Order: sequence, then C-alpha cells, then structure tokens
Amino acid sequence: MQMEVPGSPGGPMSGLVASAVEYMVDAGQRSILFLDVMRRRGDQYREHVAQTAPHVLQYAAELIIDGRELDEPVNYVLVRIVPPAAVQIDSARRPFIVIDPRAGHGPGIGGFKADSEIGVAMKAGHPCYFIGFLPEPVPGQTIERIARAEALFIEKVVSFHREAEGKPCVIGNCQAGWAVMILASVRPELFGPLIIAGAPLAYWAGVHGKNPMRYSGGLLGGSWLTALVSDLGGGKFDGAWLVQNFEGQNPSNTLWTKQYNVYSKVDTESDRYLEFERWWGGHVNLNAEEIQFIVDELFVGNNLAAGNITLSDGQKVDLRNISSPIVVFCSKGDNITPPQQALGWILECYADVDDIRAFGQTIVYTVHESVGHLGIFVSGGVAKKEHAEFSSNIDLIDVLPPGLYEATFEAKDEETTSSDLVVGQWVMRCEARTLEDIRAMGGNSPEDERRFAAAKRVSELNLAAYRKFVQPWIKGMVAPQTAELMRNLHPLRTQYEAFSSQNPWMKAVKSAAEGLEENRKPVSNDNPFLAFQEQVSKQIVHALDSWRDSQEAMSEALFLNVYGSPALQAAVGIDPKGELSRRREMPPEHRAMLDKRVAELRSRIGEGGLREAAIRALLYVGSARGMVDERSIEALRQARRDDSGARLTLAEFKMLVREQFFMLLLDREAALAVIPKLLPDDVNQRRAAFMTMSEVLSASEHITGERASRLQRVAQLFGLDAETLGRASNVAPFDPKAKAS
Repeated sequence: MQMEVPGSPGGPMSGLVASAVEYMVDAGQRSILFLDVMRRRGDQYREHVAQTAPHVLQYAAELIIDGRELDEPVNYVLVRIVPPAAVQIDSARRPFIVIDPRAGHGPGIGGFKADSEIGVAMKAGHPCYFIGFLPEPVPGQTIERIARAEALFIEKVVSFHREAEGKPCVIGNCQAGWAVMILASVRPELFGPLIIAGAPLAYWAGVHGKNPMRYSGGLLGGSWLTALVSDLGGGKFDGAWLVQNFEGQNPSNTLWTKQYNVYSKVDTESDRYLEFERWWGGHVNLNAEEIQFIVDELFVGNNLAAGNITLSDGQKVDLRNISSPIVVFCSKGDNITPPQQALGWILECYADVDDIRAFGQTIVYTVHESVGHLGIFVSGGVAKKEHAEFSSNIDLIDVLPPGLYEATFEAKDEETTSSDLVVGQWVMRCEARTLEDIRAMGGNSPEDERRFAAAKRVSELNLAAYRKFVQPWIKGMVAPQTAELMRNLHPLRTQYEAFSSQNPWMKAVKSAAEGLEENRKPVSNDNPFLAFQEQVSKQIVHALDSWRDSQEAMSEALFLNVYGSPALQAAVGIDPKGELSRRREMPPEHRAMLDKRVAELRSRIGEGGLREAAIRALLYVGSARGMVDERSIEALRQARRDDSGARLTLAEFKMLVREQFFMLLLDREAALAVIPKLLPDDVNQRRAAFMTMSEVLSASEHITGERASRLQRVAQLFGLDAETLGRASNVAPFDPKAKAS
C-alpha cells in the first residue's frame, strides 16, 4: 500500500492548491468585470437622465397628445404603441391603455419586455396605447389636474376606436392603479374593464407580523416630514426618496443579493441587470402638492376606500360609482401592496355580495402565491400567464354578471376538455366568492383601526404645526440652486455617478475588462472555494434578513403601543372604547334609483323572445356551478346570434345578460315560469336553441348533478322530450322525476 504525502504531486494538498489558484484567478477576473458592469451602469444612468423624455419601453411609440400643451398643462403624454411587424392587430378589438406608476421611477415598465402587459395585449390582437410622464412636473400640477388630462387621453383613444367592440381596457400599475380608480369613479362612462395590478387601495390594511410599511406614517409622526422634504426641494419632492423606501423593505437584496448575483454570474447576468437598472435608476420628481395629496389622503389618511376624498368641484370620489368590471391582481409575496391592501377596499365599500350587485359592479381578483411587487408587472412569467389570460379573455370578464369572483388558472394539456376553445396555455375560470373569502386573508381588528385613526389625527396636528411655525423659515432659506444640489447628492444618485466613466479610476477598469475577453477562465462548478463563497453569501443574506425582521418587529410593537394608548387616542379625539366603522351605507339617491330599476325589471320579466329565454335558462343552469369557464364563454361567443342570424354587439349582449341575471335574482320562479311564453311555436327553433345551450354548458365538463337537474327542467320548459335531452352533449341520463332547485 502506497501513502500519499500532502503537498506531493497528486496529493490532496496539491488539489486544494490548484482549486485555490483556479478560484483566485476567476475571482479576480470577476471582480474586474463586475466593476466594469458598475461603470456601464453609471454611464447608462447618465445617458438616460440626460434625455428629455427617458423611458424603458421596448416598443416604438407615436406621440398622440403632449400634456404640456393642454389648457391645464401636465407632464403626462399619450402615445400609440407601434406593433412589431410580426404582430397582427384586430381593429375590431377593444384598445388597451397602460398607465405607468409615477412612484419615483420613470415610465415604461408596462412595456419593459416583449413578454409584458403591452406585449401580451398586442399578441391577443388589441391596439395598445401608453400613458407615461416626463421627469419634471409642470408648475402647479396636481393629482386632480392629471386625472382630468388622463380623461382627455382616454376620450381621444375612444374616438379612434368607435367601431371596436367595447370601451378601452385600462391597466393601472401600482400608484397608477389608485389614480385609475379615482378617475373611473368620477368618469365611469369612459372605461371598459379595469386591471388594477399591485395597487394599494386600503392603506391601513394588513396583518400583524407582516406589512410593516403601513406603520411608517405613524412612526414618522405623519406627513409633516413629506412637507419638509418638499420644501427642502424647492417645492418638488425627489422620487429617489420613494425608491429608497422600496429598497428599505428588503435590505438583503438592496445591499447584497442584487449585486452579488451579478458578481457571481457576471458572464451571463450583466445585460439583464443593466436592463433593469436603467428603469430602477431613472428617478423623477413630483410637485409638493402631488405628494402631499398622496400621503395625506391615501397613505396616512386612507380616505379613498372610505369615500372621504372631495375634488375641487365638490364631487365625492366614490369607488362604488365605477360601472366597469374591476380586475384586481395582487400577490402574497408583495410586501409593498399585500392582498389585504389591494382588496380591503371591497370590505369598506360593501356589506355583502348582494350589495356589490346592487351597485351593478363586477369585481374579479386573483392572488399570486409568491411573486414580489415589481414582478406583478415586470415578470415575463406573470405576463405570459395572468396578464395574457386577462388580455385574451377581457370580453369574458366584461359580460360576467355582477358579483365577486376569483380568477383561477389551470394549465392546458392533452386531457383538457374542449381545448380548441382555450386561447392560450392556461384555462381561466372565474369562481364566485363572498366577502368572507377576503376577510379570511386577515385584516385589522377594531383596536387596530383605532390605532391608525389616532395616527391620522397626530399627522394632521403635526402637519398644521409644521406649516405654521417651521415651513415659512424653511422656504425662505432654500434657494433653487440649493434644492438642485441636494437632489444631485442623494445617495441613490451618487452611487451611479461614483462608478461612471466620470471617475478617472473607472477608465483603468474598462481597459482591464476589455483585456479579459480572450483570457477569461471561469472557475469549475465543483470548486470547493466557490461552494464556500456561496455559503458566505447565504450567511450574509440570513444576517441582513434577521436584522430586517427584528427592526420590523420593533417598529410594529412601537406603533401598536404608542397609538394603542387610550390616553393618546382620547387626546386626539378617538374614543378608546368605540368601534370605528368605515363601511358606508347606500346613498338615498342610489337606493331610489335601484328601487325604480327593480320595479322596471319585475314588470319586464314576461317580455322578450327566444334570445331572452335562452340566456335566462343558460344563466339558471350555469349558476348551479358557481363559476364561469373561458371555454363556456368562447362557445357562447361563437353562438352569439339570434334566430335571424343578426349579431348582438358586445354592449347589447352584456346588457341582455345583466337584465336576465337580475330577473332571476329578483324572482327566479316567476322568471322561469314565463319562459314557455317567450318561446316561438316552431319546435325546431326551440330545439336548436336548447342544443346550443347544452353545448355551451358542456364546453368545460360533463353536465351532472344539480346542473343536469336544472337542464332537465329547462327542457321541460322548452317543451322538449327526453330524446332531445339525450342527444345534448355530455348530459347525464334524463330522469323525469328529477327536481331542480
């Protein structure tokens, strides 16, 4: 037996030394290449901010309206997206309008990639428009003025597509989501379906142990700090502060993971990293009036869902006035806008699902399991799944009967029933839900509501004190040059500038990186030092995450104890033992309108013909399932003709569905009993309508159970025999004794 001597050729020490040398060569090269990526990032930043209208849209765009030229000028623009040569647009389809969030970053994130909100909408054949903004606000610009400008933009798009089936579908991302909801509540006639992605609408909502961002306003003493920062900025609020707030939510990613990922995979990750950083570093400014409205009315005040926002003309912002379907997309992995903040407004606006229906509203929500805040509108995987399905099935959503639904998705495969009726790679279903499903996600207790109400009152008092005693002095001391210097010296900006080619040391880095192109020697994947590097990285991430968790726990405890103090609550006018109810009652004028509409529908239950009878029967049978499948709607779309072959417009079809749905809701037995009177004498017409109905109902699965019983009852109402029912697609055997509820 021969013994190996450490350090001898072929010995373990020799292998370790070789691995160390290999790793050190690779680490040195990666360090130079990483620094060069930082240099390119800095140069990219300088080029981007030097542009008059910087954006990250991947698509060519044609300017339609420049908001700076309006009677009430704003720094917003409307552009038409020019489809790529390979994309075919159907002019008959409703247009899509994507409104980007102005939350500190520049515009373009909705069209950041080919697989994006704009990309999937165009792929589905929809004309696309984009509402973006310039880096500098127009003097005197306010949130309300921007809303009026966006209304003009949407009116222009509508004028271009008067022949389209349906009004524009408008997508509002993050901050743009609440802006769209405000506008849609005061100008509901402009909108088709709304897709609200990652948008906070109920700002106090959340659960203990999570969602610490909602405590920030109270811990800082309210919005006086916002006013101070705006005053130091010479009347402008630097969007870099908003970006810094986002970054502070995940310090391990901000301080380590994002950069380490580039360093460890510098040969493959640099382009992706630079693409994202071009948007992430494009900070924009807001007027002091704009950010003060956002913080006072929304973040701290939480007045949107409560209906406590009043516009300059005296009009109240009431989300219940929105007449278009509302699609809310949120994620459990979103620590900026958790599901409670995206959906909690529903609990504040409505008592139950019947209340939603009484306002004629259709609300569809979907909750992703893991994607983060930016991933909701940046991730290509999300775009190819959720956004692609929403785009392809937007007409399905538009004709849903009023109520609350959850959109779910199932992958299409060889065993999928009627797969030819599925547009994409996923089958979308809208399943009926109640308000209890939203409450089950968690939310505030009455004690929590009192705490946030107390924080709101403290904010108001502190802001009033600041404006009276401090603001005049600050405004008098800050010159425009001083404000500009402070913006340029913001830490988020200086980190880009410091590594740009303006730094003479980075020129040496560039030369060294160029010399490595032919001599690059990546380390092998099984190198033990590389494994040690990964382990160290994980330990750093764990340490930073632990620090974040402890800080968040301390912040939550501090907020709950300070604002939970009965003495503080009493001092600011909050009853420490009272229960704050933010849910509103139905306005008397809406109640009167509703009563009139109910009486009208009751009087018209016996009116109509074969088309009304068929839709009524279809809704009666289909409602037993408690969900709507895109295959059923596609089958219905293909059969959307009356006995003479005339085609209903989408708006006419939507009205027909809604009226028949409400008739069944008001008096189902009476609505069913008159069906025979609505039918033609020609049995062949009745049989053809029934067979079409059965094809629609069986498009997604066999008709069994309660649905089969109800279909049997419909067959009897249509005067059809058991043989006809037996010929219908996928229907359980006819049982003449079966009774449907």
